[in-house]
Amino acid sequence: MKKEAKLLFDKAMNSLVLSIDHFNRPWDRGRTDAVLIFLNHAFEMLLKAAILHRGGRIREKREKQTIGFDACVRRSLSGQSSFLTDEKAMTLQTINSLRDAAEHHLVDLSEQHLAIQMMAGLTMFREICGSVFGKDVSSTLPKRAIAVSTTAPVDIATLFAHEIDEVRKLLKPGRRRVLEAQAKLRGLAIVESSVHGVRVQPSEGELAELGKAAAAGKPWDAMFPGIASMSFTSRGFGPSLDLRFSKKDGIPIVIVPEHTPGAAVVAIKRVNELEFYSLGRDQVAAKIGLSGPRTTALIRYTGIKGDSECFKRIQLGSAFFDRYSQKAITRLLEEKRRVDMAEVWARCGNANASK
Repeated sequence: MKKEAKLLFDKAMNSLVLSIDHFNRPWDRGRTDAVLIFLNHAFEMLLKAAILHRGGRIREKREKQTIGFDACVRRSLSGQSSFLTDEKAMTLQTINSLRDAAEHHLVDLSEQHLAIQMMAGLTMFREICGSVFGKDVSSTLPKRAIAVSTTAPVDIATLFAHEIDEVRKLLKPGRRRVLEAQAKLRGLAIVESSVHGVRVQPSEGELAELGKAAAAGKPWDAMFPGIASMSFTSRGFGPSLDLRFSKKDGIPIVIVPEHTPGAAVVAIKRVNELEFYSLGRDQVAAKIGLSGPRTTALIRYTGIKGDSECFKRIQLGSAFFDRYSQKAITRLLEEKRRVDMAEVWARCGNANASK
């Protein structure tokens, strides 16, 4: 192994051990955050070591910094250094997005959810070490460093149904623990977004809408259709437990074009246009914090109706509906920060723009 690759591999192992250590600690202070942060760091170091070991580069020409997490995943999926499958990439971007929320804001994972992410991560770490470096992780870990949980893994349907039940309890009249409910929903929404190839963290408005849907009794698989398209398999037990996330049969995974704003690397391919173009104009307005007419003006100004990844006019029976995707939210928020809305309204408001 090349010297730099070996040093990165050693860092990866150190962070993996620390993630396992925090997972197994008998107290909960900072536990979830530490597990996710160290697990994410372990994978970034492992991917960089593997790319170098396969003859790839982890620095762009004339750049001082090495490439980031998403670029590591992308290079590990294609080219001379490729060693990841699409489903492994999806698991990695889920861990990375959960780490973002843990490090920069709030996220609350149940013990079951954290255990599944930890076990899936450890399984994948072990597989990459074996396929790329020919190393057995168990031989390099301390004998006591085993990720264990007193709660057996459950299937995704059971896990998320239970999570939504917990959210409903938090939102019951008389309790209304909204922040705790949103922290729990954030973890679920992050997994859903990762499945769809979206890296943008859920907004307060989106979490509020999910909370309303949960309180109204909406089924979890209708709230999170992307997650419902996934499953996981497990075999073995203890240190030999293998746990893998996978897509259900017949559902394709696609690589998202590089430099797509707010996007991750891979995504479940959309098979239902109403799920992909899930937002009407008023919903878009609520998410970007503008009135309906000013949102229309910004849509005209940016021209996003010409982008098929942002907009589509969908026919239902004899009626037509203008529908927008989550990517449209990202585009409009970027433009809103960049432009003078007074100028946008003057140029593209109802009184000044052609229909």
